[in-house]
Amino acid sequence: MIWGGSILLSRLIGLVREAVIGRVLGGGAAADVYFTAFTLPDFFHYLLAGGALSIVFIPIFNGYLERGEEGRAWEAFSVTANFILLLLAILLPALWVAAPRLVPLVAPGFDAVQQADLVRLTRIMLPAQAFHLVGGLLSAVLQARDRHLLPALAPLCYTAAVIAGGLIGGPAAGGYGFAWGVLVGSAIGPFALPLAGCLRQRFDWRPILRLNHPDLKTYLVRSIPIMIAWSIVAVDDWILRRLGSLIGSGAVSTLQYGKQLMYVPMGVFGLATGVAAFPTLTRLIAHGEGAQAYTTLAGAVRRMLVLAFAAQVVLTGAGRGISMLVYGGRIAPDQHAAIGVALGCFSLGLWAWAAQTVVARGFYALGNTWVPSILGTAIVPLAYPFYVWAGGRWGPTGLACVSSLAVSVYVVALILLLRRRFPGAADGYAYFFARLVPATAAGIGAGLLAADRLAGANPYLAAGTAALAGLVAYTAVAAALGAPEIREAAGWLRRLGRPAASPR
Repeated sequence: MIWGGSILLSRLIGLVREAVIGRVLGGGAAADVYFTAFTLPDFFHYLLAGGALSIVFIPIFNGYLERGEEGRAWEAFSVTANFILLLLAILLPALWVAAPRLVPLVAPGFDAVQQADLVRLTRIMLPAQAFHLVGGLLSAVLQARDRHLLPALAPLCYTAAVIAGGLIGGPAAGGYGFAWGVLVGSAIGPFALPLAGCLRQRFDWRPILRLNHPDLKTYLVRSIPIMIAWSIVAVDDWILRRLGSLIGSGAVSTLQYGKQLMYVPMGVFGLATGVAAFPTLTRLIAHGEGAQAYTTLAGAVRRMLVLAFAAQVVLTGAGRGISMLVYGGRIAPDQHAAIGVALGCFSLGLWAWAAQTVVARGFYALGNTWVPSILGTAIVPLAYPFYVWAGGRWGPTGLACVSSLAVSVYVVALILLLRRRFPGAADGYAYFFARLVPATAAGIGAGLLAADRLAGANPYLAAGTAALAGLVAYTAVAAALGAPEIREAAGWLRRLGRPAASPR
C-alpha cells in the first residue's frame, strides 16, 4: 500500500513538476538545454547501477538479518557504501572537469551559448548523484528491515524541491532554478530521509574498505550486467536528446513533454504492478513453483495492459488538449499540436514501457539480470540507424515512432525468452492481444475522428469528447470480442469508487 500510494503520488507530483517547467521555461532553447543537462548525470547514475541498488543489495543485507547476523549485515553495508564513495570521489570530479568536452557529444546541434549553459547546468546537477547513490543504499537497508515509509517519501520530497527551485527562480533564472532544486532535493529526499530512518535503526556504518570482501564481490557480480549494459530502456532518452538537438530549437522539449505525459500512466500501471508482483514471484520460484510464478506474472501483465491500452486511446485522441492543459500558455499553439502528435506516437509503445517493468522482474526473480541487460543493449545498435533516418525525415514525430518500435521489439523478445524458462506454462497472451489490439485500434480511430470533427471547437471540449469517444469504442469492442480482463478491470474500478464501509 505504501509503495502503491507513493508511485501514484510520485507520478502526480511529477506531472505538476512538468507543468511548472512548461509554464516557466516554455518550449524553446531554455527548456531544451535544461532537459539535456540530465544526460551526463543520468549516464553516471546508470554506470554505477544506481537504479538496481535495492534489487541487488537487499538480498545480501536481508540474508544476514534472517540468520541473526546483524553485525555482518552492517559490515556488508559498510564495505559496499565505502566502495561507492571511493568511486564517487574519483569519478565525479573527473566528469565535472570533462563536461565541456563531453557536452558536444551529448547535444551536437546546440550552438555555443546553449552548450555553455549546458555545461553549467550539468555541473550543478552532477553532485546530486552522490546523494542518490548513497541514499539508494540507505533506502535498501530500510526496505530490508520492512521500513518503507521514508524510502517511499524520498522521491516526493525530491520532486517538490525541483518544483520549488523553479518557482523561486522563475523565468528570469531559466533552468538554473530547477537545477539547484535538483541538487537540494536530492540531498533532502533520497539521502537525508533514509539516513534519518537508518539512524533510528541502530545504524552501524563502519570505516572499512576491503576490495576482496565476499559481499562486495557479490554486489559487483550482480550489478555488472546493469553497469556494462546500455539497455534501450535507458539509452532511448539520450538518443532522443542528442538527435533532437540536431533538428532545431524546441525539438528536445517537444519530445520530452510528450514522453513525460506518456510516463504518467506507464508509472502508475506498470511500475506499481511490477513492485507489487516481485515478492510473490520470488516466493513462488523459491518454493519450486515456477509454472505458477509465470502464470501469475502473465496475469498481472494482462490486467495491467487493459489499463495501459485504455490510456493509449485517451492520450492519442486528446493529446493536444492535454498538452495545453498541463504545460500552459508559454508554449505556442503549433508546438502544443506537435507535442500532441509526439504523445500519440510515444503512446504506441506505452504497452511495452509498462510491460517491461513487470516482465524484467520475472528474470530478476530467477536471479538473472543478464538477459534483460544484454537484450536491451543489443536493440540499441540495431535501432539507432532508424532513429537517425526517422528523425532526419520526420523530426520529433519520427523519433517518437522509432522509440516506440524499439521498446516494443525489446519487450516482445523479452516475453518470448521468459516463456522459454517455463515450458508448458500458460500465459494467455495470444488470446489477449487478438482481442485488445483491435479494440485499441477502434478506440484510437473513434477518438481521432471526434477530435477532427471538433477541430475548431474549444480545445478542452474537443479533448474530452475525443477521450470519451475513444474509451467507449475501446470498451465496447473489447467486451464484444470477449476479453475477460475488461470485466476484471471494470470490477476493480467499481470497487475503487465504492465508499468504504464504516468501521465498527
